Amino acid sequence: MSKEIHIPIEVNKILRVLRKANFEAYLVGGCVRDILLGREPKDWDITTNAKPDEVQKLFPDSVYENQFGTVGVKIPTLEEVRTPTAASELKAKIVEITTFRKEGKYTDKRHPDSISFAKTVEEDLSRRDFTINSLALGWSSDTKDFIVDGLSTENETKIDLKNLQLVDPYGGQGDLKAKLIKTVGKPEERFTEDALRMMRAIRFASELGFKIDGETGAAILHHSGLLEAIAKERIRDEFQKIILSSRAKDGVQILEDYGLLRHIMPELREGIDVGQNKHHIYSVWEHNLRALDYAVSKNYPLHIRLASLLHDVGKPKSKRGNGPDSTFYGHDIIGGKMAVKIMDRLHFNKDLIEQVAHLVRYHLFYYNVGEVTPSGVRRFIARVGPENIDDLIKVREADRIGSGVPKAVPYKLRHLLFMIEKVKRDPISPKMLLVKGDDLMRLLDIPPGPKIGAILSILLEEVIEDPLRNTIENLELRIKILNKLSDKELHQLAKKAKSTKDEFEAGEEQKMKQKHYVK
Repeated sequence: MSKEIHIPIEVNKILRVLRKANFEAYLVGGCVRDILLGREPKDWDITTNAKPDEVQKLFPDSVYENQFGTVGVKIPTLEEVRTPTAASELKAKIVEITTFRKEGKYTDKRHPDSISFAKTVEEDLSRRDFTINSLALGWSSDTKDFIVDGLSTENETKIDLKNLQLVDPYGGQGDLKAKLIKTVGKPEERFTEDALRMMRAIRFASELGFKIDGETGAAILHHSGLLEAIAKERIRDEFQKIILSSRAKDGVQILEDYGLLRHIMPELREGIDVGQNKHHIYSVWEHNLRALDYAVSKNYPLHIRLASLLHDVGKPKSKRGNGPDSTFYGHDIIGGKMAVKIMDRLHFNKDLIEQVAHLVRYHLFYYNVGEVTPSGVRRFIARVGPENIDDLIKVREADRIGSGVPKAVPYKLRHLLFMIEKVKRDPISPKMLLVKGDDLMRLLDIPPGPKIGAILSILLEEVIEDPLRNTIENLELRIKILNKLSDKELHQLAKKAKSTKDEFEAGEEQKMKQKHYVK
């Protein structure tokens, strides 16, 4: 080791305090792995032989609220030290310090039954999941002045790795060089202790571009069913990390290769080997993964990635016929419902579920230059919501690239964006009408009731068809005319207005979709 590493000043200060008090102090786990890989660590964890109460004495501004020997130390950030701030406004950085420990059996397949403090860092490393995470970096006894006595004027302290001692009892450094995911000790023991480690193995393989060791992989295949006993929230969190990684496509494929996907998202597997029609060169499975890959390549957020992965999840259930003329009518509606079921089962946030399901439901829209009118575009915007248009286009791009076409945004899609830009300020919802319910009641001198809603529905449909009708004079005139109709006539007009289908889906557009085998 002969390269410099950069350690945040807050972390360095903790190490200084522990060493000055004659305790051992090591960087441990993922941050060491990332340092050796030349990556910037996301988290900095420290392990020490100091007991939790001893750590708290050294760091009075700390929190110890667990049974695992981990103390959270609050360290003000550099800017806060430079610019004195009221204590109530300080936002401290939390660095976790864990006492060397040993663990008992995992009866509940998640937590160790017992925790006892260990004497050496090697004992502590023996309890960790994978060799590449079972690494610690400390300082040799002859290292001088490697830790500053106080906060410097820099955000980080530079340390030469040649002055550090790497503790690597399980060959983690060699596995890093070999790009291999391997458990510490027997994989059967590690996975029966906590089955979620199988997903973690896939996540690390996905994030780092590593392969899974043969014995470790065989154990995952054999014990994949243990994942059924794991809390859905924990499965969701690991799956989400895979989807947010730069190799999410590979991660989902590896989950399938090792038999885990059937216990996470079995509906997605239904697309394996399901052929499509003449407009697709890939199976439904491969198409969905390629759509996800495009979303990842564009660094789209989680909801776009999930919608891209699930946008065609309803195709296997909707498929009719085989070969180049097969169809998948209604798969968007089916897929939207399936997305809700899948994500609800994994306990995703309700707002995220609704967001993804909405994109899956409406990802399918037909648009051809000259065939869809401005009023059709307005109805489309009203139906999907103007706030969802950009996201919907992103999913459509992923859908296209996932189909094997060369362009994510062809002329037709660019023309649709032009039309959306052109009509986006036109009225598409009741709140955009220049008369409101209160105005209507005042004008007709009637109380609140169904008649108010019926008239507003009729007015909105007329204004969507022709935005120039959205004037106070015209609307008030129409209100007076509509008020003369019988309740039955008014009800029929309102029903017709509410049932007017978007031009993207109705009439000639639907015939054109069938003609062109559009989904």
